[in-house]
Amino acid sequence: MSIQLVTTVAGLKTESARLLAAKGGVSQGLVPTMGALHEGHAALARTAVEQNDVVVASIFVNPLQFGDAVDLDRYPRTLEADLALLEEQGVDLAFAPSVEEVYPGGEPLVRVTSGRLGEKWEGASRPGHFDGALTVVAKLLHYGMPAAGLPAGSAGDASSLNGNLPAYRAYFGQKDAQQLALVRRMVADLNFPVEIIGVPTVRAADGLALSSRNRFLSHEERDAALVLSRALRLLEERADAHEPLDFDSALALVESQPLVELDYFEVVDPGTLEPLAENCRETPFRGEALVLIAAKVGPVRLIDNMPLDS
Repeated sequence: MSIQLVTTVAGLKTESARLLAAKGGVSQGLVPTMGALHEGHAALARTAVEQNDVVVASIFVNPLQFGDAVDLDRYPRTLEADLALLEEQGVDLAFAPSVEEVYPGGEPLVRVTSGRLGEKWEGASRPGHFDGALTVVAKLLHYGMPAAGLPAGSAGDASSLNGNLPAYRAYFGQKDAQQLALVRRMVADLNFPVEIIGVPTVRAADGLALSSRNRFLSHEERDAALVLSRALRLLEERADAHEPLDFDSALALVESQPLVELDYFEVVDPGTLEPLAENCRETPFRGEALVLIAAKVGPVRLIDNMPLDS
């Protein structure tokens, strides 16, 4: 079946409910994206298709999370290619609304705040970014809720299948580790009826984490960017061997690359994103941690991370 494109919230609700009813479905998945899709997004879509009867993928470049108008304008829009990629994975519906559809009154007067968790790391480097991201994610989670907004018992109402709304899941990449942590916190703190699924980072054969921004790297800059994943793998290997992380060696590796301008590089608690209290840099590593790294390579800002579990 060909993927169906809808551009309004009303159309999304109607068509997703119709599909659920037609399939006798008991679960619906949502894959929020900003478009310019690559294999990392394909992995999100495939996971959602494997786990749900109906899958919706949103394509929306959210102006609220861009601090720089030039960066917003520069973000690639590739709708036709995005639809083809999503169709190949078996996604049922693509929701590609206009800015006016998502923010009908202009910029919202009330937004979701990311709080202290969103003020560090990426939030410190990009003030307001996570408030904008969480605001649109909250809206998308409401839009994608199975049979949301339809009267009970109406034509195509999925809840009439068995008297209960279908299971609801949303899929986010672990590459954006801080965003994923914030979305999970928002869903828990504000009681959203959705399960958040994190999908592992997809990397190119050379180890570079896939990103829509990678297309802006020159050949030389891309080679330089590989130092980020190499530094992360160095720490992962030491953690797996229960050795001290020797963070200074990993830091020196990154700083040895002149085209890489490091923003932050830290070992943190996966839940709170606070730097680990234990001195795992000098003592054998045990437990769980998350290594965060961000750097500017040429004109492109890249982020990456590595979960440690030993």
